[in-house]
Amino acid sequence: MNDAQMEAGDVYRRLAPAVLGYLRGQRVPDPEDLLGEVFLHVTRSLHHFSGDEDEDLRRWVFTIARHRVIDDVRRRARRPAILGEVPHDLPASPDGSGLDADLLHALGRLNPEQREVVALRFIADLPLSDVALITGRSVGAVKSMQLRALAELARILRSAPGAG
Repeated sequence: MNDAQMEAGDVYRRLAPAVLGYLRGQRVPDPEDLLGEVFLHVTRSLHHFSGDEDEDLRRWVFTIARHRVIDDVRRRARRPAILGEVPHDLPASPDGSGLDADLLHALGRLNPEQREVVALRFIADLPLSDVALITGRSVGAVKSMQLRALAELARILRSAPGAG
């Protein structure tokens, strides 16, 4: 792929809403800021990307997003907590991520590995094989984790106030 074939702005317009949804699903404290970091890396590295402009590009961008989430978790773990700093719950957003407050709350109650698999599969809309590649797991392990995560999400959402 060369610069004439794809511009960073095109990649951003196509994938930013899904990446933002993934970041929200991962419950990062400032998803918009991390989205900027992801696409800064994408912009700087796009000339190194090789592959098709659909599946390969999507997998590559979400791999970068996953690495930024891991880096963010590590950075926050090393940084002492600031008094009065409270992680905020994210409201339903009109940004195209399609996540409402109940779903965000339910995702927050999954363990991090389950949350990641659900976010990559259903928010990022990646196939099982891509989720396996990105997370370093087998397809069977991803399927199993996805099944347990979806069962847990259903249980959480059924027990939520107002669920009927």
